[in-house]
Amino acid sequence: MEYLTVALAKGRLAKDTIKRLRAAGMGSAVNINSRKLVFRDEKDGIEYLLVKPVDVVTYIEKGVADIGVVGKDIILEQNIDVYELLDLQLGICAFAVAGFPGTDLYGPEKVLKIATKFPNITKKYFAGKREIETIYLNGSVELAPLMSMSDCIVDLVETGNTLEENGLVILEKMFDIQAKIIGNRASYCFCYDKIQKFIKAIESEVNNDATDYSWE
Repeated sequence: MEYLTVALAKGRLAKDTIKRLRAAGMGSAVNINSRKLVFRDEKDGIEYLLVKPVDVVTYIEKGVADIGVVGKDIILEQNIDVYELLDLQLGICAFAVAGFPGTDLYGPEKVLKIATKFPNITKKYFAGKREIETIYLNGSVELAPLMSMSDCIVDLVETGNTLEENGLVILEKMFDIQAKIIGNRASYCFCYDKIQKFIKAIESEVNNDATDYSWE
């Protein structure tokens, strides 16, 4: 059997995605509590891969997976050549510039130092607005302004609780993001019918969503 291969991002997004899949009548073969990384659904002819979120787009671009689920943040940061097929209304949050209250983002006196996990997105956003220096951090970016390593940060903000607990505020909202289904360009041509069947099933569930996506 020739399977449609679907890459799923591990973590909370995988849990929410599996809820969507099961509501659409798919994904019963996937056990996110298992250490397995490959799950085959013989009935629907779908092979699911569980991979790190940052690797989903690579599996898609290289054609190892036909389609996948990943946050728009990763698509933008890696800037790779894939089709964006469907918004999932999952993982909804916003990119924002954050720092101490009163921080002047556009003052002319110095280069603005920004700590972030997303240097490419940050550079593109500030291009033509002002001169910046990005400081790449893989986690806990809120610590950088606290230790005077940066003037501010660029990060994903969902509730804003972490900012508040560290005395930081949103200085400028950049744009909203959410999880998307993306596809390999060649696969979209050669596996079009299978991909469309999958997309339509998920799209129908998204449009009639009454699922509780809280995982507290």
